[in-house]
Amino acid sequence: MVVPTVPEIVEQDIESAIFSRNEALPALRELGPPDLVHLIKQGVKSGGRQSGVYHHVTGIDASSSASLAAYINTLTQSSTDKSHKVVSGIYCCYNAFSRLDMRVEVKIPGGVESYCIDERGDKRVASDALWLETFLCALLRAYSYADDGSGDTIKKIVGVRRFDPITSTEVEHKFLDAAERLFFKGWQLGSDPEIQVPNIVSNHLTTGLLNYIQTTGRYASGINLFEKLRSRDTEVSSLLARVFILGDEEVQAVNLLHDAIQELPMDYSLLDCQASFCQSKGRLDWALELAKRAVTAAPSEFGTWAKLAEIYVGLEQWDLALLTLNSCPMFTYQDKDAPRMPEPLRILLPVLPDSMLDEIDESPDGYNTDLVHPNLRKLHAAQYKGTFLKAYSLLTEITAKIGWDQLLRIRSQVFVMEEEYRSEKQTTTVRAPSPNRNASTTALAPSPNINGRGSHSEQARDEGNDPRDSPPTGTAAVGDANGSTNGSTSENNQSSIEKPEHTIASEEVKSGNEDPDPSHTSYAHFQHKRLCERWLDNLFMVLYEDLRIYTIWRTDMARVRAESSESPNYHKSGEEWEILGELAERLHHFPEAVEAYQECLRVRFSPKAMKAVVKMWEQEGRYNDVLQGIIRLIAWQYRWYSEFSPALLRTVRKLIEDVGAMKVRSIVQASGVPQPVQELTHGYVQLCATFRSSGSDS
Repeated sequence: MVVPTVPEIVEQDIESAIFSRNEALPALRELGPPDLVHLIKQGVKSGGRQSGVYHHVTGIDASSSASLAAYINTLTQSSTDKSHKVVSGIYCCYNAFSRLDMRVEVKIPGGVESYCIDERGDKRVASDALWLETFLCALLRAYSYADDGSGDTIKKIVGVRRFDPITSTEVEHKFLDAAERLFFKGWQLGSDPEIQVPNIVSNHLTTGLLNYIQTTGRYASGINLFEKLRSRDTEVSSLLARVFILGDEEVQAVNLLHDAIQELPMDYSLLDCQASFCQSKGRLDWALELAKRAVTAAPSEFGTWAKLAEIYVGLEQWDLALLTLNSCPMFTYQDKDAPRMPEPLRILLPVLPDSMLDEIDESPDGYNTDLVHPNLRKLHAAQYKGTFLKAYSLLTEITAKIGWDQLLRIRSQVFVMEEEYRSEKQTTTVRAPSPNRNASTTALAPSPNINGRGSHSEQARDEGNDPRDSPPTGTAAVGDANGSTNGSTSENNQSSIEKPEHTIASEEVKSGNEDPDPSHTSYAHFQHKRLCERWLDNLFMVLYEDLRIYTIWRTDMARVRAESSESPNYHKSGEEWEILGELAERLHHFPEAVEAYQECLRVRFSPKAMKAVVKMWEQEGRYNDVLQGIIRLIAWQYRWYSEFSPALLRTVRKLIEDVGAMKVRSIVQASGVPQPVQELTHGYVQLCATFRSSGSDS
């Protein structure tokens, strides 16, 4: 068994981390930050100076004060620091149900005190009911803050130890029992950023349950849980149907959805689940009607509109896809609760040499922006999250299927363009104000606003872009698009991508004082056009910049290869190759993305690049290569104190289902990596055996 090391963040003032956590409690919105473990150390020599150190952790059993105190006791037996001893420790674990911070304080030698702190900083008694809530919250945080294998989550917060919270069927039963008892309070925990209003089937608790079931393949346990909950509320049928589908029980899922929709015909979760199932089976005509009903049932939810847009894309009805995308309600992205700590005196990130691979030497600060071309640093699409990320993905999918020029043509057919609006204004005869005839209500009025949302200006303000304080639509993005380009690229390459024209912003359309000329026959073509939302217009500008940089890259590579076909030499830094891989992936050019990621791996190790390449190998059935990549990702994760990644566990489980546990173990043994690294991978294989995954006994 490989013994993990412990990161240490040294405070400038003792217990300043505790004070900062106390101050942040009123601002916590959802599941809360990772657990905080604070230690006071003293020199071994008598009268030695005391210092405060801390780190964060997820996945520790928080069902009682004893289990948290036991974790602190393991830290007193550190084998790396012989010059100091731990004299006291505090474990802080947030209870998101009751909005309390549970504390366990350990004195060494001495006793253990447990209590909780409310948002005002007052102490309260820690009851058994509060510990039950805390246990469930801690487990959900372990999945929420787990890395997906790309390393992005690990790099966000320094010094976080991540453990697997469920390592046996006994802990699973305890988890599912707590989830059943607190299920109907789950909406209090909040939800994913794409969901506007949390409810009993769309919240962090249900997300965590589905994530656990899909990761471990424990479909029978999930079905048993949701069957019991469904007897109390029919709305839970959508969750039960999803687990049936995941567990390849599609007939039962279809029957369940049919019966549930008969009882709840306008439940958007049920309709969305049924639409997704029909979509997966290629019956887009059925899925379309279901998606329309889901939009009617929940017009303020982004997910229902996004699903309808997806189906229109599948049906190749590009104009309706754009109009539906334009109607999506967009929400400002709310990131996970993160710890806000004072500036540390120093940070100690030890590593076990025998658990490292020579090729994995990346530090969390190893990303050198000085090696990245300015054009690659300013790609705004890389920053999109939440609803804007999904909307941009749909827009790029359309572009990948029909091309940029065709997209611009369809855009000009469905949205009022700035140039044609200006032209129309110039040809309009000035008349006296008329309450019945004006440019807004007669010509430019879109179809009734079926999504029931506020004005365009309100949406812009929601995203932090008040139109009264910003330039006309697309100005900032176009400024970037007209910036400098790669010096080795010609002007012809830059002009190969047509710059999009501006649509007219809704705030520029005046009302009540602009009468159209009734004799102007060409005015009729405005009747069926919509005003493009500012955020969507900005997406077009950002997409233009992505396509421009992508075209420059591919053109340069083709030129270099043509000039030196024997040994093409196209120099980029590892950071640049990673950005180009992300760019190609965003634009749905997956072979080109994998090519860039492979070039990145030739320069330096990157978990994001390795994860993408492993995904390609998995699709091609190259199991040996997949496992070689997984071994390196697990070793990199462990280097940064993460012993648990649901995404990597899921990949290992699928490998075992395909080729059997015996072959997986044999490949690991023959990989040639150090024995401690092999043990890390065997730990994932053993976990699959513990949960009796398919293929784990062969």
